[in-house]
Amino acid sequence: MFMPDSISFPDAPRSQLDVALTELVDHARDVMVTQGRLRALLRANQAVVELMELPEVLRRIVEVAVELVDARYGALGVIAPNGELEQFIHVGMPDAEVAAIGHLPVGHGLLGALTDDPHPIRLRHIADDSRSAGFPAHHPPMDSFLGVPIRIRGTVFGNLYLSDHASGDFSADDVQLVTSLAATAGFAIENARLYAETRSRQAWSAASAEVTASMLSADEEDPMVILVERLLTLADADLVVMTTLAAGGDEIQVRAASGLAAAELVGRRFPLNETIAGRAFDGGQPLLVNDGPNHQMTIAAQHGLGAVMALPLSANGTVQSVVVVTKKHGRASFENSDLEMAADFAGQASVALEVIKSRTARQQMLVLEDRGRIARDLHDHVIQQLFGTGLLLQSIAGALPPPASVQILESVNNIDRAIAQIRTAIFALSTPSSGGSITVRHRFIDLVTEMTTSLGRTPTLEFGGPVDLVITDSLADDVLAVAREALTNIARHAEAQSASIRLVADGAGLELSIDDDGHGLRDSTRRSGLANLEVRATSRGGTSTVESSSAGTQLRWRVPTAQPTGRT
Repeated sequence: MFMPDSISFPDAPRSQLDVALTELVDHARDVMVTQGRLRALLRANQAVVELMELPEVLRRIVEVAVELVDARYGALGVIAPNGELEQFIHVGMPDAEVAAIGHLPVGHGLLGALTDDPHPIRLRHIADDSRSAGFPAHHPPMDSFLGVPIRIRGTVFGNLYLSDHASGDFSADDVQLVTSLAATAGFAIENARLYAETRSRQAWSAASAEVTASMLSADEEDPMVILVERLLTLADADLVVMTTLAAGGDEIQVRAASGLAAAELVGRRFPLNETIAGRAFDGGQPLLVNDGPNHQMTIAAQHGLGAVMALPLSANGTVQSVVVVTKKHGRASFENSDLEMAADFAGQASVALEVIKSRTARQQMLVLEDRGRIARDLHDHVIQQLFGTGLLLQSIAGALPPPASVQILESVNNIDRAIAQIRTAIFALSTPSSGGSITVRHRFIDLVTEMTTSLGRTPTLEFGGPVDLVITDSLADDVLAVAREALTNIARHAEAQSASIRLVADGAGLELSIDDDGHGLRDSTRRSGLANLEVRATSRGGTSTVESSSAGTQLRWRVPTAQPTGRT
């Protein structure tokens, strides 16, 4: 049998077979590549959704996106309500380069273009695009670019930026992969936010009970201070201030503050209509401002503060105070859920403050009732007994010859002075000194208490006539200034063992008498001080006289209660 030396195929069919095999191998390779990328996408999705803390989720999204499409640099920008980037999470650049660059992007140029038109952007060369704003100093060079928006329930949350593909250019497949990853990232971010909100609500709820208990149990610490300090931590804020309406109602005053520049803000006043706190006072509703010109309405705009919440504290339908919670400019904005939780917290705090106010009022009432009882006892028993004793001694003195009768009558005078002092004490016990204008009686009592340390002994104090009705406003200021000047001279120069003050007022005028048992006037400095008393008296059409000897000094300061003609 004849066998050919070799078997061969025709050239044309063989060429077709080679082409088919090559295409099959190419398709198989493409399938393998696609399968590998799909597996990588699945791994990336799994890596993104397995975390629950939002900061970790955001960073993981950037890391897996860079790995998925083989990019060198990646970043995720979180969009603020004003359209700029409030957070910028990046990977690929060493810390030293980041520090050299300084301020991170805020969303201008090409990054802002993706915010304005939230659709994928793919560029072979960044510099070729007219929207590119260039790079700041010390920024590493970047060439190819891929940007994809991240949406949550139809709203753009942020943008995913990738740069410098390993092969030089991002492909259409890369766009599809990153877009798919961004969709998964949106769900992961939403879940993380819901998880964070749930934990935050739990923290606010627990803190509300804790702060209420602290405010109610604090005996000495101001409950407003407790409130602002706790809010600073709960809201992750940089400054919290408590404001109340100042006298007149056209200004607010900072009662308590915690955080940035707190010490310099306490006690300061601001126009009501120029602050967000004023708006909350007028509207009675919580307010949230994250951007725009309303920043100028924040209490401490000069400190570079940004996002702000205003929380009114109400009682019986009336706003009693407003808490202003702020963050530094550039930090993450407050969410509506933050405002809701903070407003609930403020509502609980309002109830606690009302309970504290009611408890304080009840305690003050108990004190006043106790003072009233003591005053009644002094008036009804002690004074009557002293008065009866004085009458008895007067009748005895009439039946005795001098000098015994003189000594008894002197004792009767001492009893009269004691009765006058007790009546002064009764007035101090019976009349509250807080709230409204302070009467001249209370101001004199406070002055005597203040000067007792310098004088060594408490001066006796007597009042006669309707001093609180007659001596008011600037006249009261002058009388107090005269008394202070006289007592200061006695303390510094007289070396007196005792001093007495008597203030008498009637329809014609008033007389202030101050006596001491010191060594008399021998110092020119006392004379210069007394000249001031004469000026005050003559300016009101009155007189000021001083009688002094080695046995003591007597000051008589008299002025009419009606203003002289021509005085303004």
